[in-house]
Amino acid sequence: MARDYPTLPRVGVGVVLLRGDAVLLIRRGRPPRLGEWSLPGGAQELGETVEETARRELAEEVGLAPSGRLVLLDVIDSIQRDPDGRIRFHWTLIDFAAEAGPGEPVPGDDCAGAAWVPLADALADPALWQRTREVIERASRLPRPIG
Repeated sequence: MARDYPTLPRVGVGVVLLRGDAVLLIRRGRPPRLGEWSLPGGAQELGETVEETARRELAEEVGLAPSGRLVLLDVIDSIQRDPDGRIRFHWTLIDFAAEAGPGEPVPGDDCAGAAWVPLADALADPALWQRTREVIERASRLPRPIG
C-alpha cells in the first residue's frame, strides 16, 4: 500500500527508548515529517505483532534492542491533509516505552541520524511534534527501570 494518499490507514509503531536521563531520537529520512526528529519506529508488516514491529524497527533503524519488556504508552492518530483537503498520510501510531540494551545507535538506511537527548531538552523542544513530547513525558514518569 502506498505511504502517501493511502486507501486505508497504516499502522506505525514507535519506541520511547530510555537510557538514564536521556531518550533516543532519530532524524526521519523520509516522509511524513522528513528531516524532523522523532522516535525510532516504522510500519507494521503483515503477520507481525506490534511488539515484534517495535523490536524489528529498533534493530533496523538504529541497531539497538530493549533490555527488557515493552510498555504500551499510547495510540495516536496522525492524519495529514494536502492543500486540497485530501488525506496525504493516515497513520495509527502505537508507542511503547523501553529501557535501552547495550550499544550505541547506528542509523539505518531510512534514518538520517540518531542521538541520545537529555529528557529535559526533548520535553522542552518546540521543534518536536507535540504528541511525541507527550509520549516521552509519559514514559519519563514510569517507574525505572522499565520492564
